[in-house]
Amino acid sequence: MGQLTDVGLPVALAFIMFSLGLGLTIDDFFRVARQPRDVLVGILSQVVLLPIVGFALASTWPMAPELALGVMLIAAVPGGVTSNVLTAFAGGDVALSISLTAVTSVVSVVTVPLIVALSHHQFMGGDSLGDFSVTSTALQVFAIVTLPVMVGLLTHHLAQPAVRRLRQQARKLSVVLFVLVLLGAVAEARNDIVPYFAQAGLVTLVLNVVMMAVAWTIARGLASGPKQRIAITIECGLQNGTMAIAVGVLLFGGGLTVVPAATYSLIMFGTVLLYLGALRRTSKMV
Repeated sequence: MGQLTDVGLPVALAFIMFSLGLGLTIDDFFRVARQPRDVLVGILSQVVLLPIVGFALASTWPMAPELALGVMLIAAVPGGVTSNVLTAFAGGDVALSISLTAVTSVVSVVTVPLIVALSHHQFMGGDSLGDFSVTSTALQVFAIVTLPVMVGLLTHHLAQPAVRRLRQQARKLSVVLFVLVLLGAVAEARNDIVPYFAQAGLVTLVLNVVMMAVAWTIARGLASGPKQRIAITIECGLQNGTMAIAVGVLLFGGGLTVVPAATYSLIMFGTVLLYLGALRRTSKMV
């Protein structure tokens, strides 16, 4: 699977991010200025609080250092590409969800390398953060995450009629690629997943549930309404598992470091669907 992970995984992630860019417009970024409170609450929850919660769990939960680093990988990456669709199903603010996904994906070129470097130093040891190059990591994140988003955005801007026809097919292919990446990560780490699944699965479940609860609570107090609260909660619950797996494979050769990303990617859809079910029951009672 060496060639598959070395070449196929970055290409798959780049296409997934390109398809995300196809669904974006320049206005999605300008919305930050028009809707600053909701966007800032979402960014605070996603970019600041999620890594803090992940670090607290990784530091106190009894687990192998590689698993702790893997927890930080999934906590560091931006929101998942399916968050916009599930926000629509939940009756949330889809425009806000799209803006948060776009902004955090761009910001990740800075935040992911820094969080990963600090986490590697904390859990894996070493005399400095320079066990691997932060600059090199940032360039890799830019090449396979931010640049494809920008290319997709530019393609949407320049060829809107064609993009409207191709966007749904690109989104479906992105879902297929996500599943293949997840299955590949599980297959590659199959010798470790069985003995470590209970440990990694439980901590990632706690991370997911706690973070969704924290995001919901903060959004309830600071966001402008219930639709915005739904968008922020789902955005903080659905992480970009493909990116976490890609960074784990590219920087650390996979292994235990991608197990938390794989378990989280399986768990997060279940918890978000339960959240959607709770919303529907609540709406019927009102």
